[in-house]
Amino acid sequence: MHKNKTYTLAALAKTLDLKLDGEPEHEVSGIATLASAAADQLSFYHNSKFFADLKTTRAGAVIISADCARDCPGNKLICENPYLAYAHASHLFAAGDADSRLIHPTAQIHESAVIGSNVGIGANVVIGENVHIGNDSCVGANTVIGSNCRLGKGLSLHAGVTLYAGVSIGDRAVIHSGVVIGSDGFGFARDGEKSVKIAQLGGVQVGDDVEIGACTTIDRGALEDTVIEDGVKIDNQVQIAHNVRVGENTIICGCSAIAGSSTIGKNCIIAGAVGIINHVHITDGVTVTAMSLVNKSITTQGVYSSGTGLSESAQWKKNIVHFKKLDDMAGRLKALEKRDEET
Repeated sequence: MHKNKTYTLAALAKTLDLKLDGEPEHEVSGIATLASAAADQLSFYHNSKFFADLKTTRAGAVIISADCARDCPGNKLICENPYLAYAHASHLFAAGDADSRLIHPTAQIHESAVIGSNVGIGANVVIGENVHIGNDSCVGANTVIGSNCRLGKGLSLHAGVTLYAGVSIGDRAVIHSGVVIGSDGFGFARDGEKSVKIAQLGGVQVGDDVEIGACTTIDRGALEDTVIEDGVKIDNQVQIAHNVRVGENTIICGCSAIAGSSTIGKNCIIAGAVGIINHVHITDGVTVTAMSLVNKSITTQGVYSSGTGLSESAQWKKNIVHFKKLDDMAGRLKALEKRDEET
């Protein structure tokens, strides 16, 4: 929560295109939950599980839908999608870095690099040969940008990001600490005794308005580029292998791993800890639920799951014994069905 910025409700309503029901001159200087908000804070209501908190909230104003507004005791900012409006409002209260547009004297910038206007570069940053960085971008401390990288406008690279050579990132991307983009794909050929490394000659292309969470790795392509299209949101600790393509506005949640040369369509949701094998194609609009294994292509839009649900350990162990016998049981069932057909 940040209290460095203050807005009247009238100003918030105008800025966020919301309908105000309440006192226009009331001021708020932060955002909090319904349960904890004070009179100088904004909150939001989008889920019925928080109905009790809504009835007793002390928030200075609540972002809420018209259908639920009658249950809110105080000032209201009314809209169709309160959670989306909260997302927009959160940026109004986000704390900025006062020195974010300075170039630290310890930064090492190659003489051939082209740095746009109003760009901030933190301590101990290393920027390689022929790098281009667009206007209004920030590069956090200890970040390394390899040669021939092309970065768009309005980027935010947090501390400790590593971009290997030849990475391209579009406008307004947010790259969190510990991210590695352009590392070698995991490519080896066997000669009968040992593994022989295959040089990874492709690059990585990241589109506009992409966010990549902390400690995620995106490998460069073997021959063609790995591609992350516009609007993709990637959580922390995700592994994306060489030659993968992720379609526009897809969401990939934490600890998921995508093997090489797989393709994920547009507007998909890949939940946490999903594993996707190599050379799989997932069509547009697919949701894969948490901890699923995708071992074949998905050609029809929908929601997909794999694995077994949680149960007590003793029961799970019993079930595992039966799982091992499923193929034998299926064979015996087919034999019985065939015998019934013959009789």
